[in-house]
Amino acid sequence: MAKLLYITANPKREEESYSLSVGRAFLNAYKQQNPQDEIIELDLYRTDIPYIDADVLNGWGKLQQGQSFEQLSAEEKQKISRINELTDQFISADKYVFVTPMWNLTFPPKMKAYIDTICIAGKTFRYTENGSVGLLTGRKAVHIQARGGIYSEGPTKELEFGDRYLRAILGFIGITDVQSVIAEGMAQFPNEAEAIKQNAIKRAEEVAKNF
Repeated sequence: MAKLLYITANPKREEESYSLSVGRAFLNAYKQQNPQDEIIELDLYRTDIPYIDADVLNGWGKLQQGQSFEQLSAEEKQKISRINELTDQFISADKYVFVTPMWNLTFPPKMKAYIDTICIAGKTFRYTENGSVGLLTGRKAVHIQARGGIYSEGPTKELEFGDRYLRAILGFIGITDVQSVIAEGMAQFPNEAEAIKQNAIKRAEEVAKNF
């Protein structure tokens, strides 16, 4: 039995969102194929995702200097504890599904804040004399993203930073088996939006069968 972490970063309701609709189709197909697997759904817009702020940096600095956790301020304790919870939850999973819209050429800030909580030296990667080494090898991920325009080809291809960044950061922590399911062009071609969505759902269901 595997553990799948389903991570969404979209404040819209599922029925109003292309990315969440495709993501749910993926998850339903995955459940049919893997009924014994444990699935954890993490909605980043409905949970506490601490930003790396002054409290976090100050707290980490105190711990590195040898102070105990109990010596931290209440704010430092709360935020660092939550970051540790999120990191440990991520490490405990075998598979990951990230579901995001494209916002301003990348993804929502909640996803970046979440990524900052899982990229922790000594837990998901470590530094060596030859550079950094990812510690989460042997796992796999899928990124499901909806884009209003076309960014997979043509002159705007180099402006796509969401899927490329996610692949890069996952590779940094050792996850190199990454697939992408992209629904794009719905705003650019509104008359074709529903067909684009349905094609993405079919693609998601196919990927889910062998994930």
